[in-house]
Amino acid sequence: MPFWGLQKQLGIDLDSWLVRQSMPQPYSSAAACHAFEREWVECGHGLGQTRARRECQLEYEDFMECMNRTKMAQRLRTILEQRDKMIKQGKYTPPDYHRGKEEPRP
Repeated sequence: MPFWGLQKQLGIDLDSWLVRQSMPQPYSSAAACHAFEREWVECGHGLGQTRARRECQLEYEDFMECMNRTKMAQRLRTILEQRDKMIKQGKYTPPDYHRGKEEPRP
């Protein structure tokens, strides 16, 4: 017979670290990536781990992008490199407020 409610008796929750966005949030509002995590969990529910990794790859990538923002950081890095390249070539001049030369405010 399995240990019924063992996690509850010990005061631990092993599932909470697996499903981070589904944990109770402050002010009872949903977390930013809750929808992506929910799609990923729903996709993999009932499938084996190997099959879920293959079939739910897109949902998992969306969830990880929402959590870590790696693709967005790479895109920003590319944009800034392009901007610096254009400045060096003389094709683009940033506005004064981007160079710290704006008029002083009262």
